[in-house]
Amino acid sequence: MTFPWPVAWALRAFAGLVLVILYGPLAVAVVLSFFDQTGTSVDWSSFGLQWYAKLFANRGIGEALVNTFIVGAGTVVTSVVLGTVFALYFQYGGSPWRGLHRAIIVTPFLLPPIVTGLSLLIFFREVGVPRSLLTVVIGHTLLVLALVYRTILQRLQSLSPQLIEASYDLGATRAYTFRRVLLPHLASAAVAAGVLAFALSFDETLITLLVTGSDNTLPLRLWAMVRTGFTPDMNALITLILAATAALSVAVISLVRPQP
Repeated sequence: MTFPWPVAWALRAFAGLVLVILYGPLAVAVVLSFFDQTGTSVDWSSFGLQWYAKLFANRGIGEALVNTFIVGAGTVVTSVVLGTVFALYFQYGGSPWRGLHRAIIVTPFLLPPIVTGLSLLIFFREVGVPRSLLTVVIGHTLLVLALVYRTILQRLQSLSPQLIEASYDLGATRAYTFRRVLLPHLASAAVAAGVLAFALSFDETLITLLVTGSDNTLPLRLWAMVRTGFTPDMNALITLILAATAALSVAVISLVRPQP
């Protein structure tokens, strides 16, 4: 559909305005991470990496960031393994309870996070499980499992049943068929689902707040700093997170992109 040139330019201007509103504050944070600030004034002659040095010297932020990566890695591994198992069961299990099985997986993702967090908090207290990073991984896994499960299930449903039948006809076992036939086709979907799971886990605050112990993750640390105010080294942290996110996105795209 072709728009008249005034409408086309108006749409481009509106799209540009939306991009500025969304990403303008991030661009400001990146620029300010290299300069000293006094109140609302910026010393443009102080260009350097001083705030990055102070960020790396900030032990509290470093511990919170390490805890966040530990929780994210645990969530990705657990959710991808469980999501793959549940997707295979739904696709090939033939159980009459598959609908209920899917509803149980999807429900924590649809519920408000505070409901999921409170339910987990009560459950852990009743069974006597102390709150720690492990309980945070469990909570995050319940949250992202539906997304991972659905991503892998869609890939399974797109595969031709003749692939499995041909493997069995040639004498392959179920384990060999999964390893040499299904797994290569599921690899890109699993990688994409893992990246999404890590992104959700990295950003999750409410469930983490309810089920964590004495170990803080980065979102909790930043949430606590809201009451006292952010220091300029947070601009350096935002810049590093943006750079890592961009690098991870490029790496994932290169992995999942079909090869010529």
